[in-house]
Amino acid sequence: MTKPLSKADYSPAGVTVHHDPARVTRVVRALRAAGRNIALVPTMGALHAGHRKLIREAHVMQNTVVVVSIFVNPLQFGPNEDLDRYPRNLESDVDICREERVGIVFAPSAEDMYPSGATASVSPGVLGTELEGATRPGHFDGVLTVVAKLFNIVGPTYAVFGEKDYQQLTLIHRMARELNFPLDVVGVPTVREYDGLALSSRNRFLDAEQRQTAVALSAALVAGAHVSAQGPEAVLRTARDTLAAVPGIDLDYLELRAPDLGPAPEKGDARLLVAARVGTTRLIDNAAVLLGDGDD
Repeated sequence: MTKPLSKADYSPAGVTVHHDPARVTRVVRALRAAGRNIALVPTMGALHAGHRKLIREAHVMQNTVVVVSIFVNPLQFGPNEDLDRYPRNLESDVDICREERVGIVFAPSAEDMYPSGATASVSPGVLGTELEGATRPGHFDGVLTVVAKLFNIVGPTYAVFGEKDYQQLTLIHRMARELNFPLDVVGVPTVREYDGLALSSRNRFLDAEQRQTAVALSAALVAGAHVSAQGPEAVLRTARDTLAAVPGIDLDYLELRAPDLGPAPEKGDARLLVAARVGTTRLIDNAAVLLGDGDD
């Protein structure tokens, strides 16, 4: 039997912060029973303007209470990645959530999300071993596992993700469909800085010179898209040449794929994806490309 909510559980006048998964489940169940929809925005914190855009898109959904999860998920970091230095500032993040009229912040600990002895995980399939997965083995197992847990804990009607992590978004769409999660996964276009650099919590690791270098990633995507009428080879050659002209970029991959990240077509909609290191910071970006004239 569901217990009645206390004022500490949810306040329509401002954001409330919860750490316990069971408590959040109880709160959102009561909200749904009262006729509200739940829009979940999963994040790892270090919120910026890109996250604000996701939250604002969540508010567009009808009759919603917006829930923002803030959790730096250890399962999606490899042994030599930046888990320990990933930026964490819950107080600042909660302030941003308050400004954006978020109803609930869910900020669990690793122990809350992964109790001792927990071994179950979600496999992303073959796509999870390509692109980001080839460089970061097991990364998407960790992503899909934590997202599945968040879906079960929060029970959202809508779940909102950014297109900057395009492979992640594609895999989450697939997981939600194949595992029959009763929700809509909503993708939001990448938010960029004035010069085209995709917003990322990792941008703060770049010094001034590296920050200027990093703009080459988005410039390469734009250059490739500009010649898309000439076909896939021209797109990749132009984007690669743009990157090669800028010193200080250690390219991981530059690939052209179909929108579902299968093989790229000769004509029609496609996705151009790039990952590279600038200094010690690894950045990713992507853009939609229309190959040829787009006609059948």
